[in-house]
Amino acid sequence: MDTEPLSLPEAHSSSHNNNNKKTAQEKSIDDWLPITSSRNAKWWYSAFHNVTAMVGAGVLSLPFAMSELGWAPGIVVLVVSWIITLYTLWQMVEMHEMVPGKRFDRYHELGQHAFGDKLGLWIVVPQQLVVEVGVDIVYMVTGGKSLKKFHELVCPDCTPIKQTYFIMIFASVHLVLSQLPNFNSISGVSLAAAVMSLSYSTIAWGASADKGKQADVEYGYRSSSTAGTVFNFLSALGNVAFAYAGHNVVLEIQATIPSTPEKPSKKPMWKGVIVAYIVVALCYFPVALVGYWAFGNAVKDNILITLDKPRWLIAMANMFVVVHVIGSYQIYAMPVFDMMETVLVKKLHFPPGLTLRLIARTVYVAFTMFIAITFPFFGGLLGFFGGFAFAPTTYFVSIPFLSSPSRTISIDVFPIINGFESFTASLHHLACHLQAKKICIILGIMLMILSPIGGLRQIILEAQDYSFYS
Repeated sequence: MDTEPLSLPEAHSSSHNNNNKKTAQEKSIDDWLPITSSRNAKWWYSAFHNVTAMVGAGVLSLPFAMSELGWAPGIVVLVVSWIITLYTLWQMVEMHEMVPGKRFDRYHELGQHAFGDKLGLWIVVPQQLVVEVGVDIVYMVTGGKSLKKFHELVCPDCTPIKQTYFIMIFASVHLVLSQLPNFNSISGVSLAAAVMSLSYSTIAWGASADKGKQADVEYGYRSSSTAGTVFNFLSALGNVAFAYAGHNVVLEIQATIPSTPEKPSKKPMWKGVIVAYIVVALCYFPVALVGYWAFGNAVKDNILITLDKPRWLIAMANMFVVVHVIGSYQIYAMPVFDMMETVLVKKLHFPPGLTLRLIARTVYVAFTMFIAITFPFFGGLLGFFGGFAFAPTTYFVSIPFLSSPSRTISIDVFPIINGFESFTASLHHLACHLQAKKICIILGIMLMILSPIGGLRQIILEAQDYSFYS
């Protein structure tokens, strides 16, 4: 029997039902993906998520970075980085909902809006993956080293255990925690990590101050050659860039906050960012300055490794570091999990569920563990990743998003001309923003090009005396 063709109203109804079905299916997937599955976070979630994302392994390397930069350049780099990264982070928060009715829940979605679907992905995703996977590798190394140091302090007469085993112990925790579904589900871990970061930072600079300025302290550059000094200087810039990196997950953190036209998410998010940056300043500046003042250019690339006494206090600080980098690892891993699961479900059409999550996330944790065991060069890794990927995504990648053609008008970040502000003042304000953006771009590009050179050189030097899986 021949089937009669659908009439126009029937065809329209059938098409409409298919669209509804597709929309419902996409919505169910979005409700399952880790970034968009929960939007009930409070402003203080933003505060401790940002503290956990930013204050981490990087703060422990700041005295070492100061020893390679010197007093005046070091202080300038620390302060300027704090100001620039706060400015670019503010831009990211403002751009989250710059298009009415739409939220840029992921960093790459903002890139796609600015540069197009394909080009935006190619610009943002590779850098974001390098940053997030790189951080997790470095945190694997940091967690393993801190566990090893803790073991040596509490049991100095015990048989030494390879660092490889401590990294594996640290990774085993993440095999469990990585199964937590989304950002809000790790809020307790993140809060504990944020408290730990302030605690071990205080111990680091407090113990350094108590130990006092060493009798044989030297503040000159540690390298005897000009080339070595220059390369160390560049590597130190990467260390500082690593320390100030938190932008790669800021949109994903903001995506967890509820938003309405009357109460946009940028207000509670910005409140949390301000609190986080105050904590960052309280952690970074005392650790960097007091640590360098006490030990000079003899300080190691992890200030807690330099400190040995009082033994119980330094042991406690190392365990605080372990707890903190456990939280930090999860904060940076969650957007990677989201990317992996999006591709597996939407592109490869795997059914979403516990089995997919268990396999995908376990493979990721195992991968970062393997790389960390193979290349545990803490200082060099910070310098290399800090310059290569953190500099662009933290210091200047957000600027073109703001300035891309036809998008600038849609974001209300410049003062509106009204009865209380003259036209001249508004133009001046706009000119200041444009100059600030130029400075961010210039400094960020210089950092991206130069600091990986120093970091790579440091990795090569450390690798000469390293035996794999020792």
